[in-house]
Amino acid sequence: MADIPVSPGVTPAGPRMGPGPAEGADALFVALSAGFTVLSHPLLYVKLLVQVGHEPLPPTIGRNLLGRKVFYLPGFFTYARHIVEVDGKMGLFRGLSPRIISSVLSTINREQVKKAFPLEDMEHVSNKDDMKTSLRKVTKETCHEMTMQCVSRIISHPLHVISMRCMVQFVGREVKYSHIFSSVKTIWKEEGLLGFFVGLVPHVLGDLIFLWCCNLLAHFINTYAVDDNFNQASVIRSYTKFMMGIAVSMLTYPFLLVGDLMAVNNCGLLAGLPPYAPVFSSWIHCWRHLSSQVSIILSLKWILAHVNNPICFFSFLLFLIPYSELQAHKIKQQIKWPSC
Repeated sequence: MADIPVSPGVTPAGPRMGPGPAEGADALFVALSAGFTVLSHPLLYVKLLVQVGHEPLPPTIGRNLLGRKVFYLPGFFTYARHIVEVDGKMGLFRGLSPRIISSVLSTINREQVKKAFPLEDMEHVSNKDDMKTSLRKVTKETCHEMTMQCVSRIISHPLHVISMRCMVQFVGREVKYSHIFSSVKTIWKEEGLLGFFVGLVPHVLGDLIFLWCCNLLAHFINTYAVDDNFNQASVIRSYTKFMMGIAVSMLTYPFLLVGDLMAVNNCGLLAGLPPYAPVFSSWIHCWRHLSSQVSIILSLKWILAHVNNPICFFSFLLFLIPYSELQAHKIKQQIKWPSC
């Protein structure tokens, strides 16, 4: 076969190089994360407005499961309809841009940390004689997840603060935090570097408590409560961590509530100033204030009063998306009960 001459300066064509399966999967994961952020944003927007105490619509009288007359605060769709009437349909997506960027950064960062500090897949150990070995593996895995979560939270928190402030501008109709770059400039000028990390400590504490409680509880249940001889043992174990995530989310909710309130407190917006909220000197001050007002307990009653409504119950389940393997790399939607 005759050789094909190659002109000077021309590189022979080799095998076509393209993104490998890993790169394609990472890109798809980032796209799914961004899409989930867009779809869930109206729900989180309404939830935040209720959290800061903005109740533009009067409660209605209804009956609970026992037939007793109770007051119902507006549901998600009623509140969302009010936002559309004021700001139009695009008003439901106020503060979306920084949330998308935050979600993408968080997802990419977790993958990079995972590659930089790989961890072998933890094998399931159900034999009680191997409890110490199994517990060591769970501890090692949780420490690895804790590292990824802390780094991810620190990197994405400034954009989380900007997103929160963009959304609560609905209360006072301000335009102080309109765009990402102008918001960065405003925060830097008024609060300095620390302004980008207000509310970070309670968020990190909530994340750490969630990870350790969820993983350890799931481990002990799978080891001691689930018998290997049971036919559906593997199926039950696959759902244990998910169910523990829902239960532990209720425990860590106060930390997340305090973190979100601190992100908008005393930032020049009506929602972060009296009468909506006092000016807090620290997140501990905010915690003590909420504890004294029993806001956390009252917020639980608010949610339980709506559980008999299927639509509100569905929204409630969305609040409870835990840090399971399925959602941990996307966005963290912790339970956040609106405070009454």
